[in-house]
Amino acid sequence: MESFRSEIENPIVQKDIIELGKKIAAFRNNEIDEDRFRSLRLARGVYGQRQQGVQMIRIKLPLGKVTAKQLLRICDVSDEFSRGNLHITTRQDIQIHYVSLDRTPELWSELEKDSITLREACGNTVRNVTASIFAGVDQKEPFDITPYAYEFFQFFLRNPICQEMGRKFKIAFSSSEDDAGISFVHDLGFIPQVKDGVKGFKILLGGGIGSQPQHAHLVYEFLAEDEVIPFSEAVVRVFDRYGERNKRNKARLKYLVAELGIDAFLQLVEKERVAISAQKHPIEYKEAEIVKPEIFSATLSAEDAQAFENWKRLNTIAQKQAGYVSVGIAIKNGDIRTDKTRLLVDIIEKYTGNDTRLTASQSILLRFVPEENLAALYLELKKLNLVQVGFHRVNDIVTCPGTDTCNLGIASSMGLGEKLKEVIESEYAELIEDEDLSIKISGCMNACGQHTIGNIGFQGMTIKSGKLIAPASQVLLGGGILGNGQGRFADKLLKVPSKRTPDVLRWILSDFSSNKKPNQNFLGYYDEKGSDYFYQALKHYGEVDNLQPDDFIDWGNEAAYEMAIGVGECAGVTIDLVATLLLEGEEKIERAEANLAENAFADGIYNAYASFVHAAKAILTTTKAKTNSHASIIESFDEFFPTFATEFGKKFSEVVYQINQNQPSAAFAVTYLAQAKSVTQWIKALREKQLQEA
Repeated sequence: MESFRSEIENPIVQKDIIELGKKIAAFRNNEIDEDRFRSLRLARGVYGQRQQGVQMIRIKLPLGKVTAKQLLRICDVSDEFSRGNLHITTRQDIQIHYVSLDRTPELWSELEKDSITLREACGNTVRNVTASIFAGVDQKEPFDITPYAYEFFQFFLRNPICQEMGRKFKIAFSSSEDDAGISFVHDLGFIPQVKDGVKGFKILLGGGIGSQPQHAHLVYEFLAEDEVIPFSEAVVRVFDRYGERNKRNKARLKYLVAELGIDAFLQLVEKERVAISAQKHPIEYKEAEIVKPEIFSATLSAEDAQAFENWKRLNTIAQKQAGYVSVGIAIKNGDIRTDKTRLLVDIIEKYTGNDTRLTASQSILLRFVPEENLAALYLELKKLNLVQVGFHRVNDIVTCPGTDTCNLGIASSMGLGEKLKEVIESEYAELIEDEDLSIKISGCMNACGQHTIGNIGFQGMTIKSGKLIAPASQVLLGGGILGNGQGRFADKLLKVPSKRTPDVLRWILSDFSSNKKPNQNFLGYYDEKGSDYFYQALKHYGEVDNLQPDDFIDWGNEAAYEMAIGVGECAGVTIDLVATLLLEGEEKIERAEANLAENAFADGIYNAYASFVHAAKAILTTTKAKTNSHASIIESFDEFFPTFATEFGKKFSEVVYQINQNQPSAAFAVTYLAQAKSVTQWIKALREKQLQEA
C-alpha cells in the first residue's frame, strides 16, 4: 500500500485506496465479516461477479464524459488487471471484469493518475451522475447543463450524508425538453429552464424502473440553479433517515415517497433545509470550449460514397455550433476490446474536439467533429468496423450483461441481443430509418437494460415444461420517452421460450411495417391496436408442450440451461454484529473530529449523527426493536432504553434530532460531537454490562 503514496497527489484519494487495501487484508484475516466487507468494497466500485474468485470493477465517469487520455488509461488497466475488454453500461460507466480482489487497490491507484475514480460507483450511495450526451451541443438546449451536473457529482462524492444509505440513489440531467437523460425514471431528474433571464431546472423526484416502475413526481416547474444542490442535499438526507434498510426490494426512494405521500415527503425535505451546509450553492457557468481539430480531406470510392451518405444520415447529429457535428458509434452489447479502443483514441485525438461521451444506450458519441472531417473520419472508423449504420436506432439494441457475468442474471441478454440485431439488419433494414423504435433487453427484473421503457422490451426469465426449466423472455411493448419529463412504461404481454424470441420480434416488426399508417411511430401503432391485439397474435409462441432440445440451451451457450442466481450486490443489506456496529460508530466519530479540524462543520455534524445511529442500532440488535430505518432506530431507542433520558436529561431522539434544528455552525458541531462521544461510551458500557450478565 505504501507505494501509492508517491503516485497519487490527492491525499483524500490516497487515504481511500490505502483504506481499501487494509480492509481487504482484514477481510482475508477474518477480522471483519463478509457482509460488512461487501458494503465497504461496493462503495469503492468493487462488485462481486457471477464467477467465483473474481470481481467486476465499475469505473465512474460523470456525465459519461471521457478524454482520449483517460480512455488510454482505462485500456492499460484492463490489459494489466483484466482481460482486455471494456463494457459500457446504461449508467454511462465502464466496467471491467475478472479482476482479482487483492489487486483492486493497485488498479484504482493506476486510474487515479488520470483523475478517474471508482468511489461510489456501486453500493448504497449516490451513483454516477448521468446526463444527456448532447449537453453543450444540443440545438434545443436553453443552456449547457454540463457544469451543473459535474458540480453535483463533486458535491456528493465522499459526502457523509450518502455513504451508507438504505439503497442506491440515481441522478440524471437532460439537456432540453426532449429529455434524453430520461429524468422521469430517476430518484432526482433535472431539465434545464430559463425564467426571467435566470437559469434553473424543472425537477422530478422519486422515479425508478425495475420490477415495479414508477414515474417521478414533478416537484418544481422551475428552481433557480443556486438552489438545486441545497434542495437535493435535503432530499438525500431525508432518504438516508427514513428510507427502508432491511427489505431490499422496498428500499428505493420511490417506495418511501409512496409510503409518506409526496406532500409529506417534501415537508420533511423543507424541514431538513435548516441543517444543510449552505442555503444557496451558486455554480459558475461556462460554455464548452471549442477545440478545432486539423482539417483532413478524403476521396471516397463510388461504393464508399453511398455507404457514407447512409452513415452520415443515420449516425451524425448537427450541433448548435455552426459547422460541427456529433458522430454516433454503435457498440454491440456495449463491449469493445482495448486494442480497438486504442486505435479509436488515435482517431478521437485527430478528428474531434476530444470531448467524447459514453451513452446510456451503451454506445459512443464523438463531439465537435468539423463537417469537413466527416469523410476522412468515416474511412478511419471503417477500418475498425465501427461504421454500423444506425445510432440509437432499432438495431442499436441495449443489453445488460445478464448471465455472462452478473450474479442476478437469469437469461443471456447479450446473446439474445446479438441474435435480434442480426435479424433486424438482415431482414428489416428499412426500419433502421425509424429513429423512434427502440429495443431494450434485461437479464432479470432489475431492468439494468431498461426494458421497462423500451418500445419493445425483453426481460430474462425461466419457463417450465414438465420437470425441465428453459430460459425465457418476458415480452413487453409500449414503453418510451415522451419528453418534457414525461414517459411511459411498457406493458407485460406474455412469456415465451427464449429461443422463440427472434420469431416474436419478426412478427411484431412485420405487422408494424405492413399495417402502420404513414408517419405513424410504433407507440402510436401500439396504442391504436391495443395490448390484447398483440397478445392474441403472439400467445401461441408461449406454449410449452412442444419444446425442442434446443429450447433448453440459452443463447451463446452449448450446455443445457441451469438456473443459478447469486446474491445481488447492487444495494445489498448488511447484517451487522453488535461489536461491528459499535466500531463503525467510533469510526464516524474519528471522521467527525477530522472534519472539524478542517472546518467542515456540516460534514462533521453528519458523521456525528451517523455515530449516534450506529451505536443505537448496535444495542438495539439485542432486542426485538424495529431497526429498518434511521428514524425507526431513533424512535425504538427511546422505547427500549428509557433510562437514557434520566442519564442525559433528554430523550435520545431529542439529542439526535438537534441535527435538523440547528444550522451547521462551529459551536453546534463541537457540542454535537461531544454528545455523540458521550452517548457512544454510555452504549458501550451498557453492552459490556449485558455481556457480563450473560
